[in-house]
Amino acid sequence: MLDLCLAVGHHLLIFALFGVLVAELILLHAGVDQRAVERIGAIDAFYGALAGLIIVVGFSRAIFAAKGWDYYAHNFFFWAKIATFALIGLLSIPPTLAYIRWRRAGAPPNGEQIGAMRRYLWIEIALFALLPIFAAAMARGYGEIG
Repeated sequence: MLDLCLAVGHHLLIFALFGVLVAELILLHAGVDQRAVERIGAIDAFYGALAGLIIVVGFSRAIFAAKGWDYYAHNFFFWAKIATFALIGLLSIPPTLAYIRWRRAGAPPNGEQIGAMRRYLWIEIALFALLPIFAAAMARGYGEIG
């Protein structure tokens, strides 16, 4: 039962994270006002919280669930998934810092600033597509190291 609960929780958190990322992209457009900047900042904070929960639940799943740590620790696709998730996390830093700067400035961003942050969000979304590919390969036993 623990395996099922951790798997369901992990999947729901991943879907929620993707939804929050898409919401940021939709809300961040030319002509945003200060109120929208505040809203995007709040959504981005939720994004960070979800990412943290995904790490906790994901590693709990890898350690305590049915397949156990040995299965995951020796799998290329597991580490590719972790590296991709970490890269997505690193790419989320510039937008987060920009939202904080924009809120503190009390003035909405210009079109160039918005465009730059939208590019980060699009790259995150593109990389996000690799996560289920790596997970499916891993779940089917591909990628065993040694």
